Amino acid sequence: MPVLDHLGVTVADLPRGITQFDAVLTALGFEKEGEKVDSVAWYREGETEIIVFAAREDDIGPHRHGRVGWQHLAFAVDSRAEVDRLHAVAVDAGWSIVREPKPYPRFSERYYASFVEDDNGIRIEFMHNPPREAD
Repeated sequence: MPVLDHLGVTVADLPRGITQFDAVLTALGFEKEGEKVDSVAWYREGETEIIVFAAREDDIGPHRHGRVGWQHLAFAVDSRAEVDRLHAVAVDAGWSIVREPKPYPRFSERYYASFVEDDNGIRIEFMHNPPREAD
């Protein structure tokens, strides 16, 4: 059983949010499960559900990285090439580049990642950090 069952994210423009999240989540192997008036969910068999909700208030503005609330969600992938591919998918879907794919030796000598952000200030990371080889 996964530790995290589901994650809900609120966006200002639901159709735009669906477009941006669908491209990324579909590329990660998630399937969209029917849209409702105020939300849409994606599932990956045996894994976490991700739900995008419409904002309930007007003029709430985008989230600002570093403020209380959302920091970022990291998707672990199987290779550096997959980080690069997913980064390109996200950018093509309208996500803004925060950091291009690159190594992050401050995390580990194996860590490779990219960061993107949507119109709402929602930040995601694609990362590859293979286990250290056994000695």
